[in-house]
Order: sequence, then structure tokens, then C-alpha cells
Amino acid sequence: MRTNIVLDDELVKEAFSVSKAKTKKELIHEALREFVSLRKRKDLTELAGSIQFHKGYDHKKLRKTRG
Repeated sequence: MRTNIVLDDELVKEAFSVSKAKTKKELIHEALREFVSLRKRKDLTELAGSIQFHKGYDHKKLRKTRG
């Protein structure tokens, strides 16, 4: 989709400084992918009360086995 927009020059400059994008097109595509990914993530507060642990579940023991 072709679209003409006016971008904030300072914001674009800052975005390039934290991105590996070489063109504005790559930069915008990267930004859109990150935006969509961020918005799709579940807010952890939405999960409150919906997870039930089994009796005897030891979260501390699980942490030790990961490390």
C-alpha cells in the first residue's frame, strides 16, 4: 500500500539510531511489526486469578533447574 505521510525528523533519526534498518521503508516496516507484536501480547494482569497451581507445586525448585 502506497501512502504519503509527514514524519517527525528527530523521531526518525532516533529510530534509526536504535535500528539496523537502512531505509525509511525498512524502518517503518520494523516499527509496524513491533507495534503489532506489542499489542498482541497478553497483559499479565488479565491472567490474574485464571491460573491455578497444583498442590505441592514448588516454583522455587523449578527456578533452580532452569539455571
